[in-house]
Amino acid sequence: MTEFFSDFSTVLPRLISEGLSATVYSFLGGAVLMLIVAVLLGVAMHQGPKWLATLARIVVEIFRGTSLIVQLFWIFYVFPQLFAVDLGSLWSAIVALGLNYGAYGAEVVRGSLNAVPKGQWETTTALSMPWLTKMRRIIWPQAWALMLPGFNNLAVMLVKGTAAVGLVLLNDITFEANQARITNGVWAAFGAALLIYLVIALIVSTLFRWMERRAQHRLGLWVKAASTTKATAEAVA
Repeated sequence: MTEFFSDFSTVLPRLISEGLSATVYSFLGGAVLMLIVAVLLGVAMHQGPKWLATLARIVVEIFRGTSLIVQLFWIFYVFPQLFAVDLGSLWSAIVALGLNYGAYGAEVVRGSLNAVPKGQWETTTALSMPWLTKMRRIIWPQAWALMLPGFNNLAVMLVKGTAAVGLVLLNDITFEANQARITNGVWAAFGAALLIYLVIALIVSTLFRWMERRAQHRLGLWVKAASTTKATAEAVA
């Protein structure tokens, strides 16, 4: 047991110093791209014309229905041969992670928009609001509060998904742990990796729960203000 903790205390700083940066960069880049892809595809499936909704659906099914590892290999190994586009290890990882988890996120966005009460949509139509105005002021605040729990789950899954980026030659936590197990043992190497991934996931989850509470609070204030305005209008009438 003493030897285990000695190896653990040796491996943990090594993983943090040599593998953490690649994991964090892959996660942050992938998370930003995931949100962008999810919003674009989700809104297209829910609000777009039929041809655009169909195209968005095809893209979502392709990236949801194929393996993240295969997508990594395609972007890193196949694209440079087919299109002479070499993104490098980090950007290949970010693009693959963003597209893969963004496809799942698109369903979160579509479902959340669909969950906004029909009366809200009808009200914006009756008031002849421009599309951007009704989305920004009425629909999106309500849908955003509904999306955040789903995005929380996806973000945690994305943290774990970064463990695959070592396959495209990134020295991430999992890659370094696999190297450390040779000299320091399996338990110490992957125990340290497990701890680091857990801490990152807890930080990400805590951040999204804070965002969820904030969004619900703001939505509650918005609903209260809207109710007061409606009551005032009815009283004047």
